Amino acid sequence: MEQFILSLDQGTTSSRAIIFDHSGNIKSSAQKEFQQYFPKPGWVEHDAEEIWSTQAGVAAEAITRAGLEGSQIAAIGITNQRETTVVWDRETGKPLCHAIVWQDRRTSSFCDQLKKEGSDKMIRDKTGLIVDAYFSGTKIKWILDNVSGARQKASAGKLAFGTIDTWLLWNFTRGKVHITDVTNASRTMLFNIHSLSWDKDLLKLLDIPASLLPEVCTCSEIYGNTAGQFLSRQIPLAGIAGDQQAALFGQMCTQPGMVKNTYGTGCFMMMNTGDKAIPSRNNLLTTIGWKIKDQTTYALEGSIFIGGAVVQWLRDGLGIIRSSGDVEGLAARVKDNDGVYVVPAFAGLGAPHWKQDARGMITGITRGTKDAHIARACLESIAYQTYEVLKAMESDAGIQIKELRVDGGATVDDMLMQFQADLLQTVVIRPRITETTALGAACLAGLATGYWSGIAEISGQWQVDRRFKPEQPSDKIDSLLKGWHRAVAAAKFWADQK
Repeated sequence: MEQFILSLDQGTTSSRAIIFDHSGNIKSSAQKEFQQYFPKPGWVEHDAEEIWSTQAGVAAEAITRAGLEGSQIAAIGITNQRETTVVWDRETGKPLCHAIVWQDRRTSSFCDQLKKEGSDKMIRDKTGLIVDAYFSGTKIKWILDNVSGARQKASAGKLAFGTIDTWLLWNFTRGKVHITDVTNASRTMLFNIHSLSWDKDLLKLLDIPASLLPEVCTCSEIYGNTAGQFLSRQIPLAGIAGDQQAALFGQMCTQPGMVKNTYGTGCFMMMNTGDKAIPSRNNLLTTIGWKIKDQTTYALEGSIFIGGAVVQWLRDGLGIIRSSGDVEGLAARVKDNDGVYVVPAFAGLGAPHWKQDARGMITGITRGTKDAHIARACLESIAYQTYEVLKAMESDAGIQIKELRVDGGATVDDMLMQFQADLLQTVVIRPRITETTALGAACLAGLATGYWSGIAEISGQWQVDRRFKPEQPSDKIDSLLKGWHRAVAAAKFWADQK
C-alpha cells in the first residue's frame, strides 16, 4: 500500500494537519482554530489542552479525508509555534495554568531588569538571543513565581516544561516521551547553542530547576511512537522543528546565504549561515536552523511580531473587512497609501528595533483618508518590516541577497508580493507548495524513517509557482521608505516619552 507522511503544524491561531505523498504533494489537510485569551493588556494565553485536542482531532480528520488507514502513515513530523510555554504536572499530565504565548509581554519588566544588571551580554553570547519577553525562559520563571505551589512542586521534580512540540509528544506517547529538538530549545533563552546543551549559568540566573527540562534531540530521528488512543496502529514520531526552521528546510534553503520569509501571524525571515553561528551587529537573532545526525546548521533570524495579524486586526478590531481574504480587494481601491503609514507594534517592535514597549501607530491621516488607505497601509507594513530585517541580514552576513523565497498565508496576495519585490529591488519567489512549514516537518520525519533517501531527493521536488520582479522605479521606493522610517521613529519616540 502507498505510504504517506503526516505533518502536524501547530500554529498560533490554529492546529493543522497535512498529509504529503512521496512527491511532496498534498494529499489532504484539516484545520481548526482555537481560542485566544487576553486576560490583561499585553497578556496572551492559550489553553494547552485545547491545543492538544484540536491537533489530535485534525490529524485524525486529515487521515479520514484522504481515505487512508493508519498503516499507510509512515511517520509523523511536528512543527510548532515556538517560545509558547507550557508547564504541567508529571503525574496528572495537567497544565498548571494556561500556556503563555510567544506574543505575551508580561515579563517585559523582568527583562529590563536583566539588561540593567548587565546579564544581557552573557545571554547573547550563549544563546544568540536578545533579552526579551518573547522567549520561553522568563515565562517559565513567571509561572514558577506566580502559580500557587508551582515552585515547591518544581523543586521536588514533579513538574515538566515544554514548548508546544514537547507538549504534543508527551500527549501522543501518553507521557512516555519528554523531549524537544535543538531548534525549539534554542528559543528558550536557557540553551547554549554552541555546546548544544542546557546552560547551568542561565538556569541559575532565572532560578529554574533543571528537572523541568526535556531531553534535547536532533530534528530528524525517531523519538517514540503514538500510543493506541490516537490510531490503532503505532506510528513513529520522527521529525521536529520550530515553525520557522521547518519553513527554512521546507523551502530547501540548504546552502549558506539562502533566505526565506514566512508571512504568518508574525513574519519570520531566516538565512542559512551553514556551520557558523554568526553573531549579529544589527539586532538579529543567531539561532539553530536544524541538526540532522551530527551536522548542525545555524541561521540568522529576524522576527516581526505582527505580520498577518494586522489583517486580523482589520477584520476583528476595526471591522472594515469581513474575512482576511477581503483585504487585497479593499486595498486595491486606492492607487497608493496617500501618505498613510501603519506601524503595527501591537506587541512591541521586533527586529531590528527590539523596542518591547512600543505600541501601534497610524500616521499621515487626512480628511481624505479612507478605509482603503488604512487597509493598504496595513498590507504595506508587512513588506516594510521585511525590508528592514533583510537589510540587517545582508549587513551581518556580508552577502547581498539575490532572491527571497516566501511562504505562509499572506503570500497568496499578489499585490503584497509585488510590493515586496519593489521595496527590496530583488526577486521574490513563491513556490508551488506554500505550506512549506508543514512540508519541512514532513521532510525531517521522512528522512529519519528512510521514506526519502536524502536531501538531494527532496530538493529535486521543490517547484516555483511565480517570480515577482521589481517594477517600481528606485526614486519612488526611496520616497516610500523615507515615510516608513519617519513613522517608525514616531512610534519609538512615543514609547520613550512614558
